[in-house]
Amino acid sequence: KAYDKDGKELTGDDSVKNNPVNCVSWYDALVYCNTLSIKEKLTPCYAIGGKTDPSEWSAVPTEKDSTWDAATCDFTADGYRLPTEAEWEWAARGGESYTYAGSNDVYDVAWYNTNGTRDVKTKKANAYGLYDMSGNVWEYCWDWYGSISSDTPASGSASGSYRCLRGGSWGFNASFAQVAYRDYGNPYYRGDFYGFRVVRTAK
Repeated sequence: KAYDKDGKELTGDDSVKNNPVNCVSWYDALVYCNTLSIKEKLTPCYAIGGKTDPSEWSAVPTEKDSTWDAATCDFTADGYRLPTEAEWEWAARGGESYTYAGSNDVYDVAWYNTNGTRDVKTKKANAYGLYDMSGNVWEYCWDWYGSISSDTPASGSASGSYRCLRGGSWGFNASFAQVAYRDYGNPYYRGDFYGFRVVRTAK
């Protein structure tokens, strides 16, 4: 379910267009990114089975799929992609040291412990002008979920079973919305709490 900032339930495509997408998987996000890149005549970032056009991929899996898990990312391409976990945290922090993305007071910046998604950009932005990086929906990152250290590549762990999720969600308590909190999800799972935001590599 989707609601406006005052808690009024929204229905119909037009009324919910300012709410974050949810009920999507990590696999769905790859399709979206490459489709949008092609539409805007940008170079797609993702390849599955050596192909970058999602129309040439198989149907989006609804269970774990080794071919889709082996997707590669061209970080030099100018198309849309998911942020790496490191990029996500850098953007969420906004050059500041707050507990949440833009404030130490979770209420200022995040929708959490609510009954559905809420209108974006109705809470305070962080110092980079980014909204809803704490709360509203968990945001998928490119990386496999795993232990990280100073030796971990910028693109994250080389392998794993789950993909990284950051930022917390409308259905979770405030502790999950902390910028530093890490979570994970199955790449095929279309959860009510799961969404994503896209980035492009800066030139």
